[in-house]
Amino acid sequence: MTFADRQKRAQDNWKQLKRGPQPVIWIGIATCGLAAGAADVLAAVESELAETGAEAKIIPVGCIGPCYLEPLMDIEKPGRPRVSYGPMTPENARMLVHSYLLGDDPRPDLALGTLGEGDIPGIPRFFDLPMLKPQVRIVTRNVGLINPEDIDHYLAVGGYGGLERALTLRPEQVIDEVTASGLRGRGGAGFPTGQKWTLARRAAGSPKYLICNADEGDPGAFMDRSVLEGDPHAVLEGMLIAAYAIGATQGYIYVRSEYPLAIKRLAIALKQMRDYGLLGEYILGSGFDFDIRINEGAGAFVCGEETALIASIEGKRGMPNPRPPFPATSGLWGKPTNINNVETLANVPFILRHGPGRFASYGTEQSKGTKTFSLTGKVKHSGLIEVPMGMTLGEVIFSIGGGIVGDRKFKAVQTGGPSGGCLPARLANLPVDYEALAEAGSIMGSGGLVVLDENTCTVEMARYFLAFTQQESCGKCPPCRLGTKHMLAVLEDICGGRGRLEDIALLEELGKAVKAASLCGLGQTAPNPVLSTLRYFQEEYEEHTARRFCPGGVCQALVRYSIDPEQCTGCGACSKGCPVECITGEPKAAHVIDEAACTACGTCFQVCRFEAVQRLPAAEGVSGAGV
Repeated sequence: MTFADRQKRAQDNWKQLKRGPQPVIWIGIATCGLAAGAADVLAAVESELAETGAEAKIIPVGCIGPCYLEPLMDIEKPGRPRVSYGPMTPENARMLVHSYLLGDDPRPDLALGTLGEGDIPGIPRFFDLPMLKPQVRIVTRNVGLINPEDIDHYLAVGGYGGLERALTLRPEQVIDEVTASGLRGRGGAGFPTGQKWTLARRAAGSPKYLICNADEGDPGAFMDRSVLEGDPHAVLEGMLIAAYAIGATQGYIYVRSEYPLAIKRLAIALKQMRDYGLLGEYILGSGFDFDIRINEGAGAFVCGEETALIASIEGKRGMPNPRPPFPATSGLWGKPTNINNVETLANVPFILRHGPGRFASYGTEQSKGTKTFSLTGKVKHSGLIEVPMGMTLGEVIFSIGGGIVGDRKFKAVQTGGPSGGCLPARLANLPVDYEALAEAGSIMGSGGLVVLDENTCTVEMARYFLAFTQQESCGKCPPCRLGTKHMLAVLEDICGGRGRLEDIALLEELGKAVKAASLCGLGQTAPNPVLSTLRYFQEEYEEHTARRFCPGGVCQALVRYSIDPEQCTGCGACSKGCPVECITGEPKAAHVIDEAACTACGTCFQVCRFEAVQRLPAAEGVSGAGV
């Protein structure tokens, strides 16, 4: 069977699936869905179908984006649009089998929205939901909509069409198209992809290698994982196009072993590609030969750096090397090597299929296209999002994210993970692009966005991220190995009530030195959370050191709690919530905290509805200087 025949068969089967007589149940079986209970939902559906004798095809899909609504389940009946439901429970899943699959009640009260053609009264369009409407789906165009374990689903929606077009062009023409699109590396640095491919194409030596960097290690980041779990063929097609453009014959996907589902679906996809003639020799009847292997990483954050990643594939300890030479001229086993991350490669098929102009129509003058982010923290609508470059932080947090949990005050957002910076609420109008974030003292990074509310301590947050990067330092260069350790010790003193006012200047001096002298990107960006919080929240450092007070109530050594008898109504909420039972008082009478037994956990402060519980400095009036 020719590849054209396979495409025709895939399209016919897709039409039959969408318009045939058998209902289809789509269930979000990605890591976020499974963590929320998708396996139990699946088991309930299978059990109910068996008990009732109802017929339906069950198809697993990836995470379509709103993780806070997981587990998600869609039902598509013949002649009617696909209806999405969530958060789903096994009980509701069983009920929907009866009410909608066997009956005619789509339960608008449980439905999130419809997908595809047609409408159902009382149910909005899924992509008109506030979290989804402002988004533009290029990288995530198929995620949550097709079966990631079925290559025919990918073919049916135009998959490998970009590769087919690329093979009709000369490699240099392919690079020209990627260059014209303005695509920049989505792994963090933002280096122009077309320029990177040109360097690898022109490099002398063979064989040439192509590596997909899927070593996503930022705390709270899950963009690459979601794409690999939901649409692995988009990344693999991008690898084929990139390999053809630069002249590579062997590819590697370097993916951390903590992503077992992504690895499983990549392995399935690679087998399907070989069966369809998309890997190996004479791909699609051309003279292009290329193969791909999966290389599992052990989870070292530093292996996200290109030279450390290469060392790891070679079987060495993952440690960075000085550059030059750059991987484009001397990379894997000393041969020319091109490295792109998951999101960068997933954009490439879209560019080749629809043309560079379509991609470049989104974004800003210098930052074209879209960017995926993992939106987490104190935000109502957490999940995977994809937005045009240039959208403001405020639009992302409030229009897409729905605002702050509990309607608390928005305080700051950490962009770029542990290598990024903490930007204050007053920069909510800052556009999300490479240059604007860098000017503000942060980075785009791979795409983590952690939203912070008024109860967050920015000093503790800086300590947390620095502790991560210090632990993940490979130790090769002294500025990173020793500098981050010293900075962390100072931050631990400040958060532990042992800080001095002069420590603030010391932290800034150390941070600039580590940033300037470290060998690789890990050390060069490790001080960013500290330097950015010093830049925008220096008053909090002063509160910690001079007043011995943590305004956010996070650093327990720097806070104590007391109850104002004039404000206390005696409702008892504080005493009921206290985990150490140190609050006493009669009903409808003022309560009292035994400060000697209090652990300063802050529960009483959070549950009090009358502002009777007061957060006070642990040692008010004591100067930190010289202590």
